Amino acid sequence: MRLEARRRLAYNRSHDPRRPDADRIRRPPPLHGIHPRPMSRRKPKSPHPAGAAGTRALITRLAREHLRPYWRRIALAIGAMIVTAAATAANAWLMQPVLDDVFLKRDETMLLLVPAAVLAIAAANGFATYAERVLMERLGTRVVADLQHRMYQRLMAADLAFFHRTGSGRLIARFTYDVQLVRKSAAAAITSLAKESLTVIFLVGLMFWQDWLLAIIAFVVFPVAILPIAKLGRRMRKVSDRAQDQIGRLTGILEETFLGARHVKAYGMEGYETRRMGVTVEEIYRLTGKAERIRAASSPIMEALGGVAVGLVIFYGGSQVVAGETTPGAFFSFVTALLMAYRPAKTLANLNANLQEGLAAAHRVFELVDLPATITDRPDAKPLPQVIGGPVKGEIRFEDARFGYGADGAPALDGLDLVVPAGKRVALVGASGAGKSTVINLIPRFYDLDGGRLTIDGADVRAVTMASLRAAIALVSQEVTLFNDSVAANIAYGRPDAAREDIEAAARDAAAHDFIMALPKGYDTPVGEHGSSLSGGQRQRISIARAMLKNAPILLLDEATSAL
Repeated sequence: MRLEARRRLAYNRSHDPRRPDADRIRRPPPLHGIHPRPMSRRKPKSPHPAGAAGTRALITRLAREHLRPYWRRIALAIGAMIVTAAATAANAWLMQPVLDDVFLKRDETMLLLVPAAVLAIAAANGFATYAERVLMERLGTRVVADLQHRMYQRLMAADLAFFHRTGSGRLIARFTYDVQLVRKSAAAAITSLAKESLTVIFLVGLMFWQDWLLAIIAFVVFPVAILPIAKLGRRMRKVSDRAQDQIGRLTGILEETFLGARHVKAYGMEGYETRRMGVTVEEIYRLTGKAERIRAASSPIMEALGGVAVGLVIFYGGSQVVAGETTPGAFFSFVTALLMAYRPAKTLANLNANLQEGLAAAHRVFELVDLPATITDRPDAKPLPQVIGGPVKGEIRFEDARFGYGADGAPALDGLDLVVPAGKRVALVGASGAGKSTVINLIPRFYDLDGGRLTIDGADVRAVTMASLRAAIALVSQEVTLFNDSVAANIAYGRPDAAREDIEAAARDAAAHDFIMALPKGYDTPVGEHGSSLSGGQRQRISIARAMLKNAPILLLDEATSAL
């Protein structure tokens, strides 16, 4: 430990940003034991289902679970998209009477009808575009809300071990960044596959109606783009997943440093934390740039193919006009439709890359939605009072209890036999790491034993419902948790319907009433994020008052007075 401390101190001195030569230090290597893994440029193995089958499965699930319930809204949006697509094709068709009837034939009637038609088409297009955007925005927001609800409900049922294994930064990133990517991709998929596809269909239909041979000449080159665009989509999914992982890492770093700001400053680690954050930011920058290059790679493909198509159309169609086989108006109407079809066709070409980015996020979101819970009620579990045949008295008994954190970890408990009689005060004394907190965490089934038995009043804790088990237990942990709410709400956490007099009585029992009344708003004073407006001792007393208010038969104190 001393050697590690000296190495860390030497590193921080050699990379101090206040050094005169600090500008020459561009990206220092991570500290030993700090960086979870090196920022390798090698392509990691994708965690997603490979190939088209995995993509189809994700799309099908997203559509079935989060889009089908709102099919009426989607149908209305698609109806509006049909109007906008038809309006686009109508504008292209109007080029023919403008040139042939107005300019060449000088038809005064058409001079009045064509502008009127343009105004009518513009009005219909405007209203349809407004309806489509409002409907799609509401749909996207609804999908995000549904995903967040499902993820949060699953996390509330997750085991405590899951939160210890998974960084909070990654979880927050899935709630914020990933669901927004899913929203963006779902909206883009519907808009592109409906609006842009319909626009292309209407325009291509107009072109085939005007000259089917010229239309075939125009579109014969576009199938060449299918394979490279599909390959770009697969690359985008891999890069996007890595970028999203780094965003989760960054969120975790920020949370750690903001919550631990006092310790960062006390130990002079500002420079180190800045560099640690900088490495992750630079990796996000690199991956984001790579994703943008992949996304933009379809543009030159479509530009080149579009140029070839227009060139072929001008050559063949122009020769028809010269030969008198078609009118200039018909030819320019065809070219207008072709040029109008280019933008939606280009959007469809980019769809695969954008869709793969969203599917990478959807995979991560559904990992939380499908999170299995290993600590659950048995099918035959019954409430604790019903199992023991009366009110809970509180006898706790460990019989040959064995438990370890993880399959490869050393056992924290190995053959523990312990009896805590009902109504007695029992203290567990031992060195740090001896297993005192482990014993506390096993009683409310935050973890399950690997072997042996744990009973409450003779009932195996795995045979009773967790709700009834935890209702019989009040816990004061060494890690005090206060929520960004009032003092009264924090004391009543677990009994939100408690009367004010009961809250104040619990505070008096915890010797907290006097300092609470000295606060600006008394019991209605906000405690701030994580109780930041209170001292460590005050936070601990409020935590004790919370347990007092619950008034459960079993009171567990895990170093509950360490700050008093």
